[in-house]
Amino acid sequence: MATGVAAGTSNFHFGGIRCKGQSCQQASLVSSLTFNGCIQRELSWSFGVSRFLRFQRFNFSHSPVSENWKSLRTVPVLSCLRDGSVKYFDFSVIGSGVAGLCYALEVAKHGTVAVITKAEPHESNTNYAQGGVSAVLCPSDSVESHMQDTIVAGAYLCDDETVRVVCTEGPDRIRELIAIGASFDRGGDGNLHLAREGGHSHHRIVHAADMTGREIERALLEAVVSDPNISVFEHHFAIDLLTTLDGPHAVCHGVDTLNVETQEVVRFISKVTLLASGGAGHIYPSTTNPLVATGDGMAMAHRAQAVISNMEFVQFHPTALADEGLPIKPKKTRENSFLITEAVRGDGGILYNLGMERFMPLYDERAELAPRDVVARSIDDQLKKRNEKYVLLDISHKPTEKILSHFPNIAAECLKYGLDITSQPIPVVPAAHYMCGGVRAGLQGETNVRGLYVAGEVACTGLHGANRLASNSLLEALVFARRAVQPSIDHKKSTSIDLSASNWWTRTVVPKSLGCNVMHNILRRTKEVRKELQSIMWRYVGIVRSTTSLQTAEWRIDELEAEWETYLFEHGWEQTFVGLEACEMRNLFCCAKLVVSSALARHESRGLHYMVDFPHVEENKRLPTIILPSLVNCTWSSRQLHKLPVC
Repeated sequence: MATGVAAGTSNFHFGGIRCKGQSCQQASLVSSLTFNGCIQRELSWSFGVSRFLRFQRFNFSHSPVSENWKSLRTVPVLSCLRDGSVKYFDFSVIGSGVAGLCYALEVAKHGTVAVITKAEPHESNTNYAQGGVSAVLCPSDSVESHMQDTIVAGAYLCDDETVRVVCTEGPDRIRELIAIGASFDRGGDGNLHLAREGGHSHHRIVHAADMTGREIERALLEAVVSDPNISVFEHHFAIDLLTTLDGPHAVCHGVDTLNVETQEVVRFISKVTLLASGGAGHIYPSTTNPLVATGDGMAMAHRAQAVISNMEFVQFHPTALADEGLPIKPKKTRENSFLITEAVRGDGGILYNLGMERFMPLYDERAELAPRDVVARSIDDQLKKRNEKYVLLDISHKPTEKILSHFPNIAAECLKYGLDITSQPIPVVPAAHYMCGGVRAGLQGETNVRGLYVAGEVACTGLHGANRLASNSLLEALVFARRAVQPSIDHKKSTSIDLSASNWWTRTVVPKSLGCNVMHNILRRTKEVRKELQSIMWRYVGIVRSTTSLQTAEWRIDELEAEWETYLFEHGWEQTFVGLEACEMRNLFCCAKLVVSSALARHESRGLHYMVDFPHVEENKRLPTIILPSLVNCTWSSRQLHKLPVC
């Protein structure tokens, strides 16, 4: 396995950060160091970042990826199935949320597309997005105002150029969705009804009641299914990206997947790959994310030598439904928390503690309309001070018909458990919601891995900075999915596929030889380890952190991962074995370690990252955190499961 290459030595450059009118073309740098005498717990399967860190300055600015590299051996092919386990396409799209589907519809005009999705196509974070999409569509609003709100919410860590691009191009992306068939709420005058959410200075949230993501997903899926150039492969879990090295540069040629229904490993060879796999909410025990959000894309990209950025900024949504406070308790624990949209507070919802004391004005002059990081920390503080399990969000003072028309999904869900939100407050508690960090992307969605593009929550574009402004996530996904189209087409035109490419990498296999009893024990232990990891992350890497808590998390995660890996191999697991639960577990470990390493590197409190021993914002630390590709590959477990081809 070749060692990682520092991004600063390649032709790829990253977006600059503006600081007080000056160009701060630098970044906090977290990098792995090569070392001898490796300690066992340092060398784990998921391999996030070495505990041996170095911090440097890193120059970067936006520019497209250079295309002056050797193409594959030239055998032109559009799409064919060589056999059931190898498939060839012009474009592979990993993920079926708004980013992946929008991109697929555009590139399908120029070639064949495989949309690879882990579960059913609709099962994505997009489908669970309640609030809406922010865009400047009102005459009294402006791009400059949207930009300012985004930058303020992002604690001034946002990339100015990215913010301007997204806020400027957003309205056109909304119009394209409407043209595709998405139906959004309109007022009596026939114009789009624009809601307001925390952190926004204007009404600019386009929505479909409280089920906006579901409506967008519906419209996009209908268009995708009817497109003859797009093939959807559901229940295909992405294992690892297929990469080669061209000198110091990693090049992506597709992805290995596991068909979880047939238990067959399927290899997709493609000219271009878009990673749109979503977030990593399930590194925490309570999250609004669907069960599929296990950080697979971020972990795969990290193993494939992609640069990762800003992983310390994990957004906890301040208001997830607290099942403990419902009159009728759910019969079983939810797989993901039920989200109470930001729009409830935007429509006048008020937060109270269990003593019915309104507390948000004590923390911020914007009260309930403060950005999410402020509200989440305020609720966390109330819960700890009062030793309570949840707080109350009350919208019942508003007219019943308005509540039911704006929040029908929330009203119906609460009513199932004996709670009428038109007359009773809603019990809420913070839950892990959105990763502001991810795979570092340029303005065209490009990464430092050639042929690999990213969009959506898996990407770190610089838009969100240290905290995502409400309803900016779907907006970012739409804009960057569209921006990645033209460079992807250009890359496809300059690349050909070799029909022998599928044989360049060793094959991963399903461990059918282990037997039912052994697999049962491995699955049982893996589920236990998953819960242990989530508990560590919530206790030590939650809403409020400290250097001591982060160091404790780092040590405990290393030990837990080493113990789990040892258990696997003592029970006959081999280097090339794959299984859904085991592969998810290594991705969860990888993402958890990336979060912890990034958090330890930031010695200040900014946005979503609050450190009790560094409680203030430090102007000289207004820089993104950069995690370079790993330089340490002492064991099989620190790299992709397949062996790289020898070229």
